[in-house]
Amino acid sequence: MPVASPYPLPTVSVSDELKTIHHLLREPTLLARRMKQLDDIKFVADLLLPQRFRSSGGAVLYEEDEPLFTDREVESVAPGAEYPFASPQTGVPAVASVTKWGQATRLTDERIKRSLPMGGSVDWALRKVTNTVRRKVDRLTIAAIASKITATYAAAAAWDNAGAKMLRDIEGAKAKVEDLELGHTLDMMLISNEKYADLATDEKVASLRRREASDNPVYGGLIDVFAGLKVAKTSVGNLPGGVDDIWLIDSGSLGGMADEVEQDPGYATAPNGIQVQVERIARRDAHDMWARRITVPVITDPAAGIRITGSN
Repeated sequence: MPVASPYPLPTVSVSDELKTIHHLLREPTLLARRMKQLDDIKFVADLLLPQRFRSSGGAVLYEEDEPLFTDREVESVAPGAEYPFASPQTGVPAVASVTKWGQATRLTDERIKRSLPMGGSVDWALRKVTNTVRRKVDRLTIAAIASKITATYAAAAAWDNAGAKMLRDIEGAKAKVEDLELGHTLDMMLISNEKYADLATDEKVASLRRREASDNPVYGGLIDVFAGLKVAKTSVGNLPGGVDDIWLIDSGSLGGMADEVEQDPGYATAPNGIQVQVERIARRDAHDMWARRITVPVITDPAAGIRITGSN
């Protein structure tokens, strides 16, 4: 008796795809996997403050302005003599409370069914809530950094001026920090998108680049590293007071983010620290989706950074 061939396999119907999407919204594990694919949503805060502090009871205890030296000078030690003891200096104890920053949005059944592809509606909702939280946390973190860093260096001229000396400005600012002999090595530069455009198109800087190299901004459109500094760019609206200054920091010493990492029931967590939960609102034919990050920026060493002024 002939046996019916199982091939070709049945195609996935619209109904099956819709069920898959609704199942995804109900399962935190699947939602977390979906969030991991949105890897372009990154916090500038985590680039500037990569250290991680563990909060306890809704707060974090840390030391600020911890000196890198002992409490006495090094002395000459005679052969066979005992080394003189010195005590390490400690910083000023400080406490910071974590805050839950979050927002919700609504994803209707109609939007899910009528979007092409259907799964794009989920990504749309995830991007809405996560981007809003990211912007808030970034602004708070940059403001915290700006309130602590007091060292400044005056630019030779505005960066959009023909007399700009961008490389000289950066190297001069780096030298001012290094002259403090506190062991800081600046490795990160925070600039606005507009300043980044000035840097990428400056003719003097272009003349110093390797010719016909694949990392030239003309080909890739990116400057990842400049003068030994990783380049992080942000909207000028995220900078303190909207002032378009340039910030150079030692990301390994400046501080870190203190997150409350315990995961409550029903939440899916993304690699960038965002937690998302979805609830079905049956009478509204919709899902409510909300995102949060429970965190606080911690600045432990304000001397690990400098602001270049006068570049506007």
